[in-house]
Amino acid sequence: MRIFHDIREADLPGPTFLTIGNFDGLHRGHQALLARLRENAQAQGGLSGLLTFHPHPLAVLRPETPLELLTSPPERLALAGEMGIDLGIIQPFTAELAQLPPHDFLDLLTSHLGLRGLTVGPDFALGRNRSGTLAVLAELGHTMGFALDVVQPVQVAGQEVRSYTIRQAIRAGAVEQVAEMLGRPYTVGGPVVHGDQRGRTIGVPTANLAVPPERLLPGDGVYATWAWVGDPALAPRYASVTNIGMRPTVGGRERRVESHLFDFPGPGEAGDIYGQPVTLGFAQRLRAEQRFDSFDALVAQIQRDMAQARTLLQQSME
Repeated sequence: MRIFHDIREADLPGPTFLTIGNFDGLHRGHQALLARLRENAQAQGGLSGLLTFHPHPLAVLRPETPLELLTSPPERLALAGEMGIDLGIIQPFTAELAQLPPHDFLDLLTSHLGLRGLTVGPDFALGRNRSGTLAVLAELGHTMGFALDVVQPVQVAGQEVRSYTIRQAIRAGAVEQVAEMLGRPYTVGGPVVHGDQRGRTIGVPTANLAVPPERLLPGDGVYATWAWVGDPALAPRYASVTNIGMRPTVGGRERRVESHLFDFPGPGEAGDIYGQPVTLGFAQRLRAEQRFDSFDALVAQIQRDMAQARTLLQQSME
């Protein structure tokens, strides 16, 4: 995939077939839209492209609203590239861009990308105050030389797949349901930072992840997870068990993401990977976080959690 960091960086003659949006999560509905986009481009001998935004428009238009992102823009483009999309654009979102009328924004696309097709969902709108509705875009397409194609939402288990619905399921810890809607396990990641090192004292060292604050975490609890140290596309995958929460039994004061990687090489496990990025893929929730009467009771439960996670992950590979 060829990537641009502003529409104005591109100078393509076209024909280019484009979709525009946040595409947070790049879920099954987004995937169906991208498949149609790729088909449209190939049928016309053109290039397919996805345009997304950074920062997220909410960060500019409603900065008081906390972000709960499912994917970063580079992750979205990487996933789209795996689907065969040719171009990715991470467009800087500014207050000035938000005020552009639909015609002016589309003029940038036709001038710099040779826009000939726009593939969108049924709720799509662009331009100042979302004034570029589907009806407006269809009319502009006739005058500006691009075709509008509207793709209907996808349903999974009788429920329409939307980023909002996926966020609700993530907050509830329903990671298996989330994987169905995404078409892959939900992932979070960050560099390994120093924690209390309490796990070492019981023979269960953990990697304490500094997940970006804008990334939505699953609800507090214990999960069977897969872990990658480094680039997930290149690194080996390790079975793991992960705790998200406040750690009430030991008087924790901040929410943490701590993962124990099974069979990780090296004498120090987490100690050997401080500063390195670790990505976690959530397979199944084992239990809610809870306070135990004693540290010994907590350790006994951790051992049961580890055994259950190993069994579940092994079964998922059979």
